[in-house]
Amino acid sequence: MRTMSARSSTLLLVDIQARLMPAIDQADAIVENARRLRDAASLLGVPALLTEQNPRGLGPTVPALATPDAEIVPKMTFDAVRAPGLLERLAPTHAAVVVGCEAHVCVLQTALGLVDRGRQVFVVQDAVGSRRAESKAAALQRLAHHGVELVTTEMVIFEWLESAEHPRFREAIALIK
Repeated sequence: MRTMSARSSTLLLVDIQARLMPAIDQADAIVENARRLRDAASLLGVPALLTEQNPRGLGPTVPALATPDAEIVPKMTFDAVRAPGLLERLAPTHAAVVVGCEAHVCVLQTALGLVDRGRQVFVVQDAVGSRRAESKAAALQRLAHHGVELVTTEMVIFEWLESAEHPRFREAIALIK
């Protein structure tokens, strides 16, 4: 399937952590777009998983994204697929919609790890970041070269909705206005 479906997607929020974000280029926009997607996922019944890289060193997920019921996978590996428990929490038929940091390290390696396991992967380019813009640009280019679909926050929300007749349409659209 070329479009994203709320019924067969999981939102994967990679390492959007308190101590890391001050160093990330365009951090506020990345966190805001990730929040919009997390809220849309919640509204539309899309499961969400969060990862935290070395949580003792980089701290917890930023407060804007941390919810009491959040499923968090702590990890030390850059590729979250290698973290114990991540693949088991990702439905086998679901595409991964990936946001987070850093685009050229953990997002890249996680997305490629998922592709290597036959998963369909969408990376939300306006919801991923790196410390340097050129690192993000290189990561996006490499991801596209390896078959990862590059999308935007609005593309994800509208594809999850599928129709203006969706019963939660107005609530979902409010997230992007």
